[in-house]
Amino acid sequence: MTAVTAANKRKAIAHLKKVDPVMARLIDAIGTCKLTLRDQGSHFDAIARSIVFQQLSGKAASTIHGRLEGLYGGRSPLPAELTVTSDEHLRGVGLSRGKSAYLKDLAARVVSGELPVETLHELSDDEVISALTRVKGIGRWTAQMFLMFRLGRPDVLPDLDLGIQKGIQRAYRLRKLPSPDRVKKIGAKWAPYRTIASWYLWRLLDVPTPVPRSGD
Repeated sequence: MTAVTAANKRKAIAHLKKVDPVMARLIDAIGTCKLTLRDQGSHFDAIARSIVFQQLSGKAASTIHGRLEGLYGGRSPLPAELTVTSDEHLRGVGLSRGKSAYLKDLAARVVSGELPVETLHELSDDEVISALTRVKGIGRWTAQMFLMFRLGRPDVLPDLDLGIQKGIQRAYRLRKLPSPDRVKKIGAKWAPYRTIASWYLWRLLDVPTPVPRSGD
């Protein structure tokens, strides 16, 4: 499957600037796309980490994740190890009851072979989302983040993401946040490079002043 590379970043930027003048101004204002992939460790490690980080600040999540690795000698747990770790130990590192259950469900599905975690990169985007969302605690958004930042898939638009919605609202000067359906409608023209467009929308939220319209 195609992954984000320096070459297709260049193609993506050329395409986005051609099909959408708003995106063109956004790209000019922000500059080079610095999207990088999280390629350390295994796919299982990446998914487990995403569960730990759900709905937490980066600092708090990093602390809990570090404590979790501490249970296994300072490394990420193997699926089989996680399945036999007591809930008490998982709660002891700061994981909620729900996240402890989600991690164990993930590990159990990997151990049983139900989730072919280390060959997920061989599946299509829709197949990856379908496989991951069978795991308790993993929704479409988490699966999309895996596609974008682990597998580097170039055409993912996380329509449920608040940052994407806010970015579109600001870029297009909308009166209210766009619905997921409107996000998909606005973003349709960005295909097949919606991941790159999403990166620029997220970065827009870090820009202190609005991106100017033509003639402003």
